[in-house]
Amino acid sequence: MARFLFTVIVLCSLSSLIFVNTLGIRRPAPNDAKQLRFDRKKGEFRILQVADMHYADGKKTPCLDLLPQQFAHCTDLNTSNFINRMIEAEKPDLIVFTGDNIFGFDAEDAAASMNAAFAPAIASKIPWAAVLGNHDQESTLSREGVMAHIVGMKHTLSRYNPPDVDVIDGFGNYNLEVHGVEGSSLMNKSILNLYFLDSGDYSTVPSIPGYGWIKPSQQFWFQKTSKTLQKKSKAPALAYFHIPLPEFAYFDSSNFTGVRQEGISSASVNSGFFTTLVEAGDVKAVFTGHDHINDFCGKLTGINLCYGGGFGYHAYGKAGWSRRARMVVVSLEKVSHDEWGAVKSIKTWKRLDDEKLTAVDGQVLWSQQPTGSRRKKPVHLG
Repeated sequence: MARFLFTVIVLCSLSSLIFVNTLGIRRPAPNDAKQLRFDRKKGEFRILQVADMHYADGKKTPCLDLLPQQFAHCTDLNTSNFINRMIEAEKPDLIVFTGDNIFGFDAEDAAASMNAAFAPAIASKIPWAAVLGNHDQESTLSREGVMAHIVGMKHTLSRYNPPDVDVIDGFGNYNLEVHGVEGSSLMNKSILNLYFLDSGDYSTVPSIPGYGWIKPSQQFWFQKTSKTLQKKSKAPALAYFHIPLPEFAYFDSSNFTGVRQEGISSASVNSGFFTTLVEAGDVKAVFTGHDHINDFCGKLTGINLCYGGGFGYHAYGKAGWSRRARMVVVSLEKVSHDEWGAVKSIKTWKRLDDEKLTAVDGQVLWSQQPTGSRRKKPVHLG
């Protein structure tokens, strides 16, 4: 994982800040025009997770792991159509892409592939955010270049890296704040915090095989950011990155919701980030991708560890097992007829890319009130 330093060059005015890193890649300053906030009518904030699109070259790209009758007319465009259907059905307030957005080995042009992959989100004008997986950099752009391209796209809230941190591993470590309902007493306060991290691609340490991991510099940034945010308010938080933590392997069918159909492809070393999350105390759930035919959620030491489930049709999957997307809906407490309070609950479910966009595996991830019982309560899906 490359470390980098960047210098800031001011051109003409603060509105035209351009960041130049040591590799000479020019990237625009983040656009903060869109403030995320909860919906006034329902008191909700809805997040669509898209995991592992593996987009390549659009209609020229074949699909993988389907039933025989499904292959003939299936391309990357099926992935785009699935995103459009999810946007129409769930009307998310934020779309989060959790890595392997493009499949570099098969993408002729990385920028063109990303433009096509994110096109449905851009066309919807819904704010979106992305992190990198282990395949995004395998085409015509470096990992650094891929993130720089994403940051410059329309309607994205993605960040290259924290502007106040000189040295940090990876590209795409940032946080977003979700404010209270417009006109409420909490409209200027973040009542839900979102963390995004670059979990790396592959180990760069010769003696350590396998995938990358979240490094100490990233964990230090997370700890510092979490402490700063918690001084302002005790808002719950969610974290998004690509490669699952080793702790995902602690679950079996007796203590998770969903399915586990393949091994947990985490790093071969444990960087201790799960312990860092537990110590911080604000993150209630972690959402990853990477293992396409795992889609479970399980709770460990108060934190839910959740897979998104494979989304893209050029990604490996399992014939007869539908591609899927994960929804997270964060709901506020109604404190009076016309006033919304703090976060009351965080719920999740998945939708399958079938004829009815079937919703499955609804569960409450976190609730402000103690349940007083281990009995699972029914969850309204959608």
